[in-house]
Amino acid sequence: MTRLKLATVWLGGCSGCHMSFLDLDEWLIDLAAQVDVVYSPIADIKEYPEGVDLVLVEGAIANEEHLELIHKIRERTKTVISFGDCAVTGNVTALRNPLGGAEPVLQLAYIQSADVNQQIPHAPGIVPPLLDKVVPVHQVIPVDIYLPGCPPSAPRIRATLEPLLKGEKPQMEGREMIKFG
Repeated sequence: MTRLKLATVWLGGCSGCHMSFLDLDEWLIDLAAQVDVVYSPIADIKEYPEGVDLVLVEGAIANEEHLELIHKIRERTKTVISFGDCAVTGNVTALRNPLGGAEPVLQLAYIQSADVNQQIPHAPGIVPPLLDKVVPVHQVIPVDIYLPGCPPSAPRIRATLEPLLKGEKPQMEGREMIKFG
């Protein structure tokens, strides 16, 4: 049996989807027997690899690094799953959108709300340049499967992954599979 190459990615979100993924508990052992984890915040791998079979993308596109990475992900991955409400709709991450762009958000965070050192960091590598608008994954690249939830429950994640491991498409229907929040 050929092992699938699985990746998980954390963009603009809280990591709650990855915490829910870890709630798969003992099933993670079964999953590990069927896949090679080739990229994840859980593993310290620096470059997104070529030839990924399946990726769970948590979070919205909020900065230039996310934008660059999501294009690389689509180019190098067979099946892209929008993983959680931030990836599917923008959700909480997109709450900054009504503030009018990146500059007002940076002013609020680093100037108005700061007690000391009121300055916006400008050195490269400290804060990736923010996009003026946070967007869900599908507004930037084509998405193959949407897995909503904030976060999606471990049983819902498993019900999505199990068919994919068998080369089948998961049934993303009914309240238990498509409920937001």
